[in-house]
Amino acid sequence: MLIAALLVDSGNIHCQDDNNSSKKRVIENLSHHLAVNTEVISEDEIFQALLERERLGSTGLGKGVAIPHARIPGLSHTLATMMTLSSPINYDTADKQPVDIVFGLLVPEDDSEHHLEHLSRLVTMFRDPQICQSIRKTTNADKMFDLLLAIDDD
Repeated sequence: MLIAALLVDSGNIHCQDDNNSSKKRVIENLSHHLAVNTEVISEDEIFQALLERERLGSTGLGKGVAIPHARIPGLSHTLATMMTLSSPINYDTADKQPVDIVFGLLVPEDDSEHHLEHLSRLVTMFRDPQICQSIRKTTNADKMFDLLLAIDDD
């Protein structure tokens, strides 16, 4: 599935978010943004699922990017949100670089195949330094969505 399609629209993109002083706060904000799009699971349940996954190992990809994700029982379809942070934060990444791009992903518990496909596509995209540079320069959700559509077309 294409990245822009995971996000559905620009309403799930939050640019230059300045309310993220820690990894925990980022996960709280992601949980809030993701909960807006489902009635199956509460914001707190999303938060706990993302924290539980994080305890297994950091979802910090490196080079300033993190992809917090979790598999959720009862969820019927994938939910996603993306944030760029106004100030990078420590996210316990292997390369020790602070994170300023965060892509949150929730997938149905029984959909491991798509979960891995989504993660693979995201990792491939975020490993491209030019794409990350373009994302960091974009400060408007509509323009970010257009950028992601263009990346998907390549």
